[in-house]
Amino acid sequence: MPREGYQEQLDGLWEDVLYMSEVVLERLRMGLEALAHKDEELAWEVIEGDDEINQLYLELEGDCIDLLALQQPVASDLRFIAASFKIITDLERIADLATNLGDYTLEARRDVYPDVDVQSVGETVSTMVEDAMVAYETEDIEACHEIAARDDEVDGQCEAASEAVVRDLIEREVDAGTDEDEIERLMADVSRLLLTIRDLERVGDHAVNIAARTLYMVENDDELIY
Repeated sequence: MPREGYQEQLDGLWEDVLYMSEVVLERLRMGLEALAHKDEELAWEVIEGDDEINQLYLELEGDCIDLLALQQPVASDLRFIAASFKIITDLERIADLATNLGDYTLEARRDVYPDVDVQSVGETVSTMVEDAMVAYETEDIEACHEIAARDDEVDGQCEAASEAVVRDLIEREVDAGTDEDEIERLMADVSRLLLTIRDLERVGDHAVNIAARTLYMVENDDELIY
């Protein structure tokens, strides 16, 4: 294959990874909106759209394998392909977490912890993913370090939210006369909310992974990879 074709393949992979990130971010924000408004129609749109993202992932995975097997890239090209492959894996997992938000929306019937600001955490991690992909697009190594540092804020938000839910559960008065169905509903609400917080924290972790792989791609620096 002529070298021009090889460069076109690399450029195409870069463009497709960015496109996949746009789709995933849209689904993540749709999942958050569905959860905020208990919008079951929007929740189903997120859930049913996961197949499209899975297909995108498989196509890009195939492109990465073809480039590695047929072109035998070295140095910076090899790092670019390897980083891109890891990044699409993180994007696919973020999409799975967005799908979970759709599922939680279908399960939600009431807000039992209005003081727990899930949407604020969701906006923080969504912005982290968006910024990580801009860093990938522009090869911004300073942004990679900054995104990794912001993850501590997310971890703190999620820990505080989880503690608030558990503390409230402990302080609630549940006696022998409490309706069993009500207890089950309460436990389901608590479980759903804790899972939501956990999943959003994981989105932040995937954003850091993207930044880490970008830093490796640009600088051959594995400092942020863990």
